[in-house]
Parts: sequence; structure tokens; C-alpha cells
Amino acid sequence: MTKHLLRSTVAAVALASSATYALAEDVTIRVWAGGSSPNDVYRVDAIDIAADLLEREAAVRGEELNITVEKKVDNTWDDFKQAVTLAAEAGNVPHILVTGHEDIGPWSQSGLIVPIEDYVNLDAWPINDIYENLLEVASYGGVVYGLPQDAEARPFFFWKEYMRKIGYTDADLDGLADKVQSGEYTLANVLEDAKKMVDQGVVPAGYGFYPRPNNGPDYWQFYTSFGGVMEEDGKLVLDKAAMQRFYQFFVDAVAAGVTRKNHIGTPNDQWWAEVASGKAGIWHGGTWHYARYTNQEGLKDFFGSISFSLIPAGEGGKANTLTHPLVYVLTKQDNEDEVAIAAELVKIASEPRINTLHAIKSAHLGITKQQSNIDLYSNDRWAREATERLLPHANAMPNNAEFGTYWNAMWAGLEASWTGQKTPEQAVQDLEAELKNSLGEGIVIR
Repeated sequence: MTKHLLRSTVAAVALASSATYALAEDVTIRVWAGGSSPNDVYRVDAIDIAADLLEREAAVRGEELNITVEKKVDNTWDDFKQAVTLAAEAGNVPHILVTGHEDIGPWSQSGLIVPIEDYVNLDAWPINDIYENLLEVASYGGVVYGLPQDAEARPFFFWKEYMRKIGYTDADLDGLADKVQSGEYTLANVLEDAKKMVDQGVVPAGYGFYPRPNNGPDYWQFYTSFGGVMEEDGKLVLDKAAMQRFYQFFVDAVAAGVTRKNHIGTPNDQWWAEVASGKAGIWHGGTWHYARYTNQEGLKDFFGSISFSLIPAGEGGKANTLTHPLVYVLTKQDNEDEVAIAAELVKIASEPRINTLHAIKSAHLGITKQQSNIDLYSNDRWAREATERLLPHANAMPNNAEFGTYWNAMWAGLEASWTGQKTPEQAVQDLEAELKNSLGEGIVIR
């Protein structure tokens, strides 16, 4: 508490300074968001709303404050990261970035971003209402660098009609999520059911289990399902046995004819259309998929068509899901007053009612406890059920500056196994050698 009070004093002084600066002339604040679809506009529009409120508060005090918000949204993460890199090299990086929490480690070490806790009071509204675990995810080395912009989880999806065709009753489907959570229904059962669908002609070959077609955080869930641990006591961890079981699962899926050997690289738009129209039997994705299915893809009866659950357990592990919160982070600027104003905008944008606009429009989950009392949130069936069923079991990727190296190597091993270039055992041996060489004592090998 003493540390937070000290930072609160610093934040108050910084904000007072920013107010003086703002009264002297107009201020332009730039915000960029990555990995955002048309459903995610409130990642940047919330800063617009916050600017309007801050201006109105100034007017009530008899002051004039004019904030121009310049917004930029990239659909792909590659385009976003490249734009940030180029802007940083040119000394023209925007004030606010909306990015994955895993960027906090490397970006804080490089000096690109500054701790938000130096500019806002963590013990005051609305930050004191943000879920503590989300603030932890937005921290690095015990320092709060950002504020969560949203939360989500990544479920398994089952096409109900096809599950019925291979013998499931409506009662079975209603209880499936509980069986997954308890470990009674496992990844072995997934392959069994997917094979039944293919063998019985319910779905085409390769469409029984239809995973994400490209690299992404989702695949760490399978490593966890087989007992893997990503980080422990500040060090990355490679559990070789868990990693091999994870790789073997996808090799087995290909061998069973339920997943295509050349599935990786399937165009995203094709994949979205196929899973939302019922071409695939079982797949995995994110809570925000609900918005895509029901909006762009035209799925009319989500709850009548699809069941969802945690990622089932595999041998040695447990059912789980991964939350990958995006975060607002502040970049280092020559003008400290502008950073303080940007921090105030991020703080206001985190208020429950404003964040709920994003949560419901994009089918993400809320960041604050009080959002359950906002009618727009509490009356939304998807937000309510996904929060209750998934979030209590969510883990997150570590904010470790070296995790990107581990991630890339893990994916290369999975892809090599999946496509038959290497056996899972060979892929894990090569992964171990690569991580020992690149990370040294930064990773624990088990």
C-alpha cells in the first residue's frame, strides 16, 4: 500500500502538470491497436469517449481542454508490429498501444513503454475494480506497465447436430462441458468422436477435428492439457514429455483422418466460413468467435447449433483454457505531459460501462467486477455463460522477455511433427537443443 500511495502522489503531480499543459494548447493523442477486426472498434473508440469526458470535466471546472485522438487499427499482428517497429525507429511512436500482454516484457526492457503505475492511482476507481489476475498479466517484474483492455478465453466447440448423429443425446450435450471440466471427457475422446464423424460420413475427411490453421496462443493450451508448464519461478520451462504428447496428439489426428496433414496455412476466411456453417465437427477458438459467427458469418442460432467447453485434458494434464488479454500500454515520449494525459484516457476507458461496449460488441469478456452489474453485460447470454464456464480455469502466457523465442521454436516443432517432417520425439529433441543454445540458463529442461 505504501508503494501504491507513493505512486499515487507521483501520478497526481504528473496529472496536474498535464492539466496545465493541456490548458495552454491543444493536445493530440495517438492510439494504435493490433489484431483487431471490425467488431473491435472500441479498442480505439473508447479513447475517443474518454477524451470527450475529460474535456467535459475540464469545462465544468471552467477550463478549456481540446484533445484530438488519432486512431489506427491493424487487422493482423504482423502489420501492427511492423508499424510499431518502424515508428519507434523514426521516433514517432503513438502514445497508446493496444497489444498482447506478452509484449510487455520485451518492450519494457527495450525502453519502448513506461509503467502506467507511475501515472495513475492503482488503488482508486476504476483500476481498483479490475480483476487482480488481469493486472498481474499486465505487469512485468512486479511493476504494472499496462491496463487490461479486454479479457477472453479459448474454448472447444462442438457442432451439436453431428454429435447427435454419432450417438449423443441432448442431455449428453448439456452435460458435456461438465464432463470436460472433470476430466471425464478427454482429448482421446475428441479423436474418437471426430473419427466417428468421418467414418460415418457426417463430415468430410479432415474435418472431424478442425483446429486453428495458423500459429497462435491457442496451441499452448494443448501443451498445458498434457501437463506442460510454461514458466516457473521466473524461468521458462520445457517439459519434454508433455511437449511430445502434445505433438503426438496432432500426429494422431492426421493419422486418424480427422485433421488434414496440410491443414496449416488454410486461409483464415475459409476456416471461419467452414466452422460457422457446420462443415467441421469439433474445433477450437476464442470467445470473440461468437461475434464473428453471429455477425459476419451469419450463424442464426449459435446456442442451438454449438456446444462449448474448456480444452479437454490429455494424459498428465487437466482441462484448461488460455486467456490472452490485450492491454493498453503507454510509450515513452519526450513530452511527459502528453504521457500523463494518455494515462488518464486509458484509466477512463477502463471504467465498466465503457469497457462493456467493447466486451459485448466484440464478444470478449469484461475486465472489472462491476461489469456484472451493467445491464448490457449481465443480459448477454454469451458473456454470462462464457465467463462462468471458462474464466475460473484460465491461465496466461508468461510475460517473459524470452518467451517469443520459446514460442517460435515450439511452433516450428509442432509444424514439423504435424506435416510428417519429423517424429514428435525428433521434434522435441531438436526443440531442446535449440532452446539450450538460444536461452541457456533462461529455461529449465525437464
